[in-house]
Amino acid sequence: MSTSTSTAVGKDSSSSIRNSYFDLPQFGKTMAEYIWIGGSGEDLRSKTKTLSFVPTSPEELPIWNYDGSSCGQATGKESEILLKPVAIFRDPMRRGDNVLVMCETFDPKTNKPAIANHRDYAASIFENETVKDEEYWFGIEQEYTLFNGKTPLGWPEDGYPAPQGPYYCGAGADRVFGREIAEAHYRACLYAGINISGINAEVMPGQWEYQVGPSVGISAGDELWVSRYLLLRVAEDFGVTVSFDPKPIEGDWNGAGLHTNVSSNSMREDGGLAVIKAAMEKLRENHEEHIKVYGKGNERRLSGKHETSDIHTFSWGIGNRGVSIRIGNETAKAGKGYFEDRRPASNADPYLVTARITETIEMTN
Repeated sequence: MSTSTSTAVGKDSSSSIRNSYFDLPQFGKTMAEYIWIGGSGEDLRSKTKTLSFVPTSPEELPIWNYDGSSCGQATGKESEILLKPVAIFRDPMRRGDNVLVMCETFDPKTNKPAIANHRDYAASIFENETVKDEEYWFGIEQEYTLFNGKTPLGWPEDGYPAPQGPYYCGAGADRVFGREIAEAHYRACLYAGINISGINAEVMPGQWEYQVGPSVGISAGDELWVSRYLLLRVAEDFGVTVSFDPKPIEGDWNGAGLHTNVSSNSMREDGGLAVIKAAMEKLRENHEEHIKVYGKGNERRLSGKHETSDIHTFSWGIGNRGVSIRIGNETAKAGKGYFEDRRPASNADPYLVTARITETIEMTN
């Protein structure tokens, strides 16, 4: 009687085996990874299509479909949802001529946006002639927390690490956790063609931030969503999970935001500070409407503590990080520039955030 034994493949060996396949030629075929937002408005999904050409624009790509009932966007009897390509990026996972494709989602019968497709609304705002003339720029700061199982990366399994203070932009194995993931993600975004402008370790251990922008109009949302997808994929390779929860750990720990820096032509020109101050009053009047689309669970983060303003109160100030909206000291000194909306949560939809800000400033009295 013979017996067989199985040997677990180590991580290094597994990577070597995988790479031997990844080096195979594709003989004129291109893999296109279609990416979309699921029904929760936070989950990202994707699947791959083989093409016989190398696409250079989303208009060249075919409309595809998927099972919406498995994504919380349709019933089982009418489950088909359409995928419409809207933005294209280089694929840092597969490399070569392979691409990542950001998609909008639509109901095939009504041609209306599927559940959680807010890009359609955002596009309608940015296509407005007044908005086009102002050419809105956005710089979005995405905070996130890395988890090893149920515990933030670098935290003891039982209990808590030392209090906040040394971790922000820190250095050292006892202060910074997950740098290799943040660095790998940084390079993946650069390869993809995403306008990522920097990274830093955040205030809570295991928490990081990267910045996308300045990006114009609708492209800010496209780039931010694909950067989130890449972060999830990179962390997957390291066996770590990513949380975009705005308050991942209760207690005396910082939450996670999606601070959004905003400027228009009028704000960037001489005298722009007056335009920014006028915008503050419009944003004040529409504060509640903004909070509604600034992320689920944001009330746990906007407590008035940990560099936030209370969720029920609108405030703004110069150089103050404890307000709803901060105007930088350099902007105040130059008399023109940008402002930072500090209210959006880390899990907010950037299409909604950028479009709502723009609509409030340009399209309300």
